[in-house]
Amino acid sequence: MAYILNIETATKNCSVTIAHDGAILSSIEVADQGYSHAEKLHVFFEEALKEAGITFQDLNAVGVSQGPGSYTGLRIGVSAAKGLCYALGIPLIATDTLEALSRKISVNHGIIIPMIDARRMEAFTAIFSRDYEKIRETQAEIIDQTTYSECSETIHLIGDGASKCKEVLTSDKFVYHDEVIYPSAREMALMSFEKYKKSDFVDVAYFEPFYLKDFVMTTKPKA
Repeated sequence: MAYILNIETATKNCSVTIAHDGAILSSIEVADQGYSHAEKLHVFFEEALKEAGITFQDLNAVGVSQGPGSYTGLRIGVSAAKGLCYALGIPLIATDTLEALSRKISVNHGIIIPMIDARRMEAFTAIFSRDYEKIRETQAEIIDQTTYSECSETIHLIGDGASKCKEVLTSDKFVYHDEVIYPSAREMALMSFEKYKKSDFVDVAYFEPFYLKDFVMTTKPKA
């Protein structure tokens, strides 16, 4: 039914997949501390298409991670996605970055809280059920000893924002998953296909990433 190219650049992970009806045909990703997404992304497109055995003209849609996450990373991913959609005349699909991160794990009980590092003791978070239904909206959250104190069930924490919580959130109800898990275009494959089937597209001209926080440029102090 549909070939969809998925793009995830909201964090250090630069990730691309080609999927057919939600099934992954090719996947390329590198988590780079230097955020070199701009240099790698278009090369990844070519490699992923070649591995999948299709061309740009075979694509039916482009899926892009909408955020929250790195301001620069999101801009790069969304700009590339829009360029492809304009050039190919195909629709743009936006997927929730934190939902994709939550789908990296499967749990039998409790809730899942994906956490993307937002510097210091702040993280971009949302709360999902074990079936990946969002039960609390995305927010930028300052983590302290009282965070999630109202919740008595098991809490599964995942993402690069979770590791810095270990010394603060110490109750037995917190279960920490691998510290270096980032959102990936692999989990976007099924998400974007489900939206494609419902024609749940965003406007290519007006769509903007979900930054959640204003971009603040910092400069080095003068000597």
